[in-house]
Amino acid sequence: MKVVVAGTDAYDITGALEAEGVEVGRVSVANRPGLEEAGILEADAYVLTEVEQATSISVAKDLVPELDVVVYADGSLPDFARRQADLVVDPQLLEPATVAEELAA
Repeated sequence: MKVVVAGTDAYDITGALEAEGVEVGRVSVANRPGLEEAGILEADAYVLTEVEQATSISVAKDLVPELDVVVYADGSLPDFARRQADLVVDPQLLEPATVAEELAA
């Protein structure tokens, strides 16, 4: 499984995914070139860690329509992005290891 993680990753979902044996591509700024460089075209899932970059969900889904999108971030996701996300998780409710375990399953 391959996952692209975008944003600052304050809760280290990247480390938790790697601990589950998931191949992770990282990008800080989730624009189209950044997502492509991180491997979004080969990814099974996209994990966004900053709601401020919510528009990147549309970009990722445009590139890979069947992509699973998980938002693992504090804050409120805009309505347009909420409709495109498959799962929105508050890091205060679930630890990164739990989310990574579910994604890897």
